[in-house]
Amino acid sequence: MLIPISLAILVPILLVLLVTALKSFGINQEYQRGVLFRLGRLGAMKGPGWYWLIPYVDRVVRVDQRIITYQLETQETITRDGVAVRVNAVLWFRAESPMQVVTSVENWTAATVQAAETALRDAIGQSELDLMLKDRASINQRLQTLLREASLKWGVEIDSVEIKDVDIPEQMQRAIAKEAEAIREKRARIIRAEGEQEAAAKLSEAAETIGKVPAALELRRLQTLSEIGVEHNTTIVAMLPVELVHAARKLAGMPPAETEEGAAG
Repeated sequence: MLIPISLAILVPILLVLLVTALKSFGINQEYQRGVLFRLGRLGAMKGPGWYWLIPYVDRVVRVDQRIITYQLETQETITRDGVAVRVNAVLWFRAESPMQVVTSVENWTAATVQAAETALRDAIGQSELDLMLKDRASINQRLQTLLREASLKWGVEIDSVEIKDVDIPEQMQRAIAKEAEAIREKRARIIRAEGEQEAAAKLSEAAETIGKVPAALELRRLQTLSEIGVEHNTTIVAMLPVELVHAARKLAGMPPAETEEGAAG
């Protein structure tokens, strides 16, 4: 009778001792940190590996310090210039201070996501549509600054936040396409006008050079005849000798420019 009674007493004691032994130490992974609470008061932070605890007195809250990637929900808001847009973004954040994360906010992941969505709406509301389409880097920087101000007091570090997609109304898309087409047409006309201006300047320089050397004009005429003969084989061209032009110039006593105009006529 004594043996069953002893076993009945010994087995619960062994179970209590086993549970106590299991609660006397803990193990953290390399990316985890443990925040120790002793009788409800904040204690030291436990790093990776195993550590001793006082059973039924110490309690440890583990915090994962790896970077969390979260895709924010699509936000419908209005830009500074009054255009309705739909924007979504991607957020990368991590727990910088585990003790502050545990003691300052109940659910630090949800709090960071909500703050990011609010900051996204504020950043879009302060920006114009052209800036969103052409310079997203500045908006991302502004968004990260707004979000970091709210998250640092929770012990959360914002590694990066980037706008992923910007959806604008179809009518605005057509207006932007027309604007881009008009800008390209303007550039094309300017380039064409600049080309004509440069060509006119080069022709003026060439005419001045040819006018100084009479033999250069004769060579140019022969080159023109050669080109006409290649492209238009059935065309007959009659050219006056240069000597006749010079003789007419001497007889008329006209300046060179007027004589050439009369010969051309």
